Amino acid sequence: MEIERWERSEEISEAEKKVIQETWSRVYANCEDVGVSILIRFFVNFPSAKQYFSQFKHMEDPLEMERSLQLRKHARRVMGAINTVVENINDSEKVSSVLALVGKAHALKHKVEPIYFKKLTGVMLEVIAEEYADDFTPEAHGAWTKMKTLICTHVTAAYKEVGWAQ
Repeated sequence: MEIERWERSEEISEAEKKVIQETWSRVYANCEDVGVSILIRFFVNFPSAKQYFSQFKHMEDPLEMERSLQLRKHARRVMGAINTVVENINDSEKVSSVLALVGKAHALKHKVEPIYFKKLTGVMLEVIAEEYADDFTPEAHGAWTKMKTLICTHVTAAYKEVGWAQ
């Protein structure tokens, strides 16, 4: 499916791909803890996102969320999907395929509003920038901003492909 021009993500240069992979290797070394931090901040900042998670939608306390095995499991899944995208950043078809699967599952099975991907990837950048401040140079921030756009663009395209209308 052709992605509309205004939605197309900006090309990620070879140097930016390298920065993304180097930064991510440090982040992914602590994938579960970073993933949990991302999800907790996401749910605190956007509590309406919890409606899609029966296991922890009534949790208000970040410490309770942190101890939730279901939240930790989902954090590992999110981080694993991002890891697959980063590992395959030079294979646009693989990246597109992975993100299409994520988008379709969230549209059809989980009925998640697509705007939450933009919100989640924004929170992801915030948490990584804070927890890895030494690695998150202006160059890394620019590269990761393009990665965020790439993720959102592909996921949104998958929603359109399955005829999402809500």
